[in-house]
Amino acid sequence: MTKYVYKHTPAPLWLVAFSILLPTSFACLATSATNVAIPHISGYFGSTIDEANWIITSYMIANSCLILMSGWLENLLGRKRFLKIFIGIFTLGSLICAIAPNLNLMVLGRLIQGIGGGPMTPLAQSILLAAFPQDKRGIAMSLYGIAVMVFAILGPTFGGFIVDNADWQWIYLVNIPVGILSISMVHANIEELESRKEIKKTDFLGMISLVLWLLSMQIVLDKGQQYNWFDCAWISWLAGFSVCMLVFFIIRELESSAPLINLRLFKDRNFLIGTILSASVNMLVFSSIVLIPQFLQNMMGYTAILSGYALAPRIISCVLMMLVINSLMKIFDNRILIAIGFFFLGISILFFINLNLSVSFIYIAIPQVLMGIGVILVFIPVSALVLGTLPKSELTNGSSLHNLCKSTMTAIIASVASTLVARHSQMHQVYLVENLSNFNLVFQQKFAALLGTFMSNASSTFATIKTNSYMYKSLLTQSRLTAYVDVFEIFAFIAFCLIPLAFLFKTNCTGKRQAANQTHHV
Repeated sequence: MTKYVYKHTPAPLWLVAFSILLPTSFACLATSATNVAIPHISGYFGSTIDEANWIITSYMIANSCLILMSGWLENLLGRKRFLKIFIGIFTLGSLICAIAPNLNLMVLGRLIQGIGGGPMTPLAQSILLAAFPQDKRGIAMSLYGIAVMVFAILGPTFGGFIVDNADWQWIYLVNIPVGILSISMVHANIEELESRKEIKKTDFLGMISLVLWLLSMQIVLDKGQQYNWFDCAWISWLAGFSVCMLVFFIIRELESSAPLINLRLFKDRNFLIGTILSASVNMLVFSSIVLIPQFLQNMMGYTAILSGYALAPRIISCVLMMLVINSLMKIFDNRILIAIGFFFLGISILFFINLNLSVSFIYIAIPQVLMGIGVILVFIPVSALVLGTLPKSELTNGSSLHNLCKSTMTAIIASVASTLVARHSQMHQVYLVENLSNFNLVFQQKFAALLGTFMSNASSTFATIKTNSYMYKSLLTQSRLTAYVDVFEIFAFIAFCLIPLAFLFKTNCTGKRQAANQTHHV
């Protein structure tokens, strides 16, 4: 096992943190800022929403692949060179997205952007944990939480503001000066590792199986609803292929003498529980980032910026919680804070089971405040515990594997959440259509009233057609509304079920293990 030794640097800790967190925050912002702009981008390129969704998923696929390779690439290239190269790749991808003349080139730009942004999150976490002393790790994870979680939550608000006040291309153009500044700051303030593990051979087979698994899985998730899932032969075959690649990847990494990633890190209880809880937080937060703007724009008629503003209160509560979370972690058992955080997340999602087409902006905003509180109560203590019992030499690998699981869950939930809404909407249509019957007195009265209204300005034939169309549209609207309620009920139930898992963390030996690992600091 090779010890990581850091050169002395005159740069203060805050400058080291800013240098690594600046590109990390914009890589996380790129994950969610595009969501609210998809209708505008699809219209610009003359494509369907389903086709334009590849702009989101291509970024996630590349992001997930590179997250897992970040430890190996850092060891291969060296930390400083590695960071500068991949920040440059992220900046190049942003430029291609901004000038793309067609959808295919736009997807390619997002793929390149995801390749550059993927390693930022795990590397930022490992650098901060190694750089900050033991008694300041809470501060380090608070800064990390701002860069990762707060900026991801800020994405829809930022994207909505850009879309409604300028061209959508500015979502990507702003990354270019940030990328240039980040490269210069990394060069000046981030120290290179003096010693690295000797690479005897490269697990290219593991890399290929990883890419094939993620790519095939994402295609199945994206196209499954469109082609009615396993009723389609090629979807079934591709799903089977994806499972085979996953199984092969796991076996390969466990049996290889030089694995791409050390899957045996899951034998560490804190790492396993922390990864499950972090991936679950990503699932709950990103599902709301996907579903709430969809509901507000498609069913309530909100503009992109208004739907972004509806999510903005969670940013405020997140930032405020960042100011006190370090003190809370010193006073209370972190497991209790995590449990309370999941309770807040569950309560915030429960608000949405009473959705209707007359809800006010305030009703949408209040649960966002509760969600912001819950996110920080879970995210920061988990981030401090999940890697705390790993050997220092495994911090980068552990962070890569941990963030791969979170990124993969984010990619999955982006497709699953929309699929659940579509499926439940179809289910409720079957139930509600029984009410559109001449044997239903309420339907007869409503139909007669609408028919009379339309006949005042049109013939009886046209009025009958228009009345039937109006009633059917109401059926579709109510079905979709009820589907959103069902999905939010599912996610609220999951949030409450996760509360007991918080108490499976080991905290009595964490401090000793962390102290033993902290032999060198930046």
